[in-house]
Amino acid sequence: MADFVSENKVVFSEKFDSKIEHGFVDERKMSRIDDLLDSDSDIVLSVGKQLELEADNTIKYRTCGWPKTAALLLSEYICLAVLSFPYSFSVLGLVPGLILTYVMAGFVVYTSLIVCEFCLRHPEVKDVCDIGQLIFWGKDWAWYFTAAMFVLNNNFIQGFHTLVGAKYLNTMTGGGLCTVSFTAIVAAISLACSIPRTFSTLATLATGSVFFTFLSLLLATIFAGIEGHPAKYPSLGNPTIYAVPAAGTSFIDGMNAFLNISYILIGQLTIPSFMAEMREPRDFPKALYATTAIELVVFTLVGVIVYVYTGTNYNVAPAFGALSNEVYKKVSFSFMIPTLIFLGVLYGSVSARFVFFRVFAGTRHKAEHTLLGWLSWIGLLTATWIIAFIIAEVIPFFSDLLSLMSSVFDSFFGFIFWGVAYLRMRRAEHGPAFWHTRGWRGWCGAAANVVIIVIGLFMLTVGTYASVQSIVDGYRQASFGGVFSCASNGL
Repeated sequence: MADFVSENKVVFSEKFDSKIEHGFVDERKMSRIDDLLDSDSDIVLSVGKQLELEADNTIKYRTCGWPKTAALLLSEYICLAVLSFPYSFSVLGLVPGLILTYVMAGFVVYTSLIVCEFCLRHPEVKDVCDIGQLIFWGKDWAWYFTAAMFVLNNNFIQGFHTLVGAKYLNTMTGGGLCTVSFTAIVAAISLACSIPRTFSTLATLATGSVFFTFLSLLLATIFAGIEGHPAKYPSLGNPTIYAVPAAGTSFIDGMNAFLNISYILIGQLTIPSFMAEMREPRDFPKALYATTAIELVVFTLVGVIVYVYTGTNYNVAPAFGALSNEVYKKVSFSFMIPTLIFLGVLYGSVSARFVFFRVFAGTRHKAEHTLLGWLSWIGLLTATWIIAFIIAEVIPFFSDLLSLMSSVFDSFFGFIFWGVAYLRMRRAEHGPAFWHTRGWRGWCGAAANVVIIVIGLFMLTVGTYASVQSIVDGYRQASFGGVFSCASNGL
């Protein structure tokens, strides 16, 4: 441990060589924003030193190159939730829907680069909770608040995929079992798949997940185009397509559609965890740009084509439900199964390693195969999947659950945190009046990040109100199944 603690409480001020290729972190001094945190693990180590320290470990963590990181990011973004784009376009209209999609993607890329810069300044951070404490002046409450939001966000995502897994099984079997049983089966399978302990191993699974998701989305899009008509046609007339929102569209509906788009695009929460296991974190922008280009093509094509063929009046979320041919529906939905399992597995693993790394920091149980280490790891995963099962049964709906997660969690992890992080980093580099000393770049950067913080606060307040009101309206109209209900939720 001598090497590990030798630089404790020393302010890290190292000049990183060369620019991030295609990125924005240049050859300036990478000033830290604060002193270190209080735990034994909060020692400032360069990435090279961390690699050196784990060289003899049986379980190595910094093993991912940027292609594997790109696979992990793609597995986050190219998922079942993509099939809520047709729903969002049906509410917002094609033109506003596409504009919001690309504007949100721009915000996500910009704030992701802020996360990247922050992680390069602080290579000791392991996850977003460390960042939360650093940007809010090292306060303990900031760490605990971020940790609670972090774990809850991941649990909700696990619950969402457990819910949709049960929806799939009900669709395939025509309600062959109680929905609660199907939900438990999906949670148990996901638990078993969560056991690998490194992201390098999960990245291999992520590649397969992305491949099958592409097939599922491609089939759903093709089937929507070649069908004679959508499901339930002609009970609601011919499919209606709107370039702008239809007359009478409520604010609640519009806000929920926007939050659905935001949820799919926002994924900055896991970036610190991914970068903490990269051999060369400065390569992260390569993974980011590759992922963004692919996801925008997929989101645009799937959202527009499926919406055009199903219209506003026959739209269902997820869009598999708009397919009238049962074979088409079941075949395209089936290729989504690897992603339904894997994405929940990814977030369960992120939560479990968050606790595991802190409990076993500096011990052999983290770096070696020990009975206590593996039992603790499996126990943590089991706890996350039990919580996910409960969430799936208590909140049994699709689009409104996406909107609620977006407003409560993405407001912080997609906007507020990174606006504050930018302001703190520039203050550390250029002083309290950095917007003045840096000239027009300082003013533009400060203004842009204040806007980012305001957007996050808007999503947190107005967005949460809209999400909750939509849920209340849905229960009032009996649009959802009951809590822990055996009733089928199949498409």
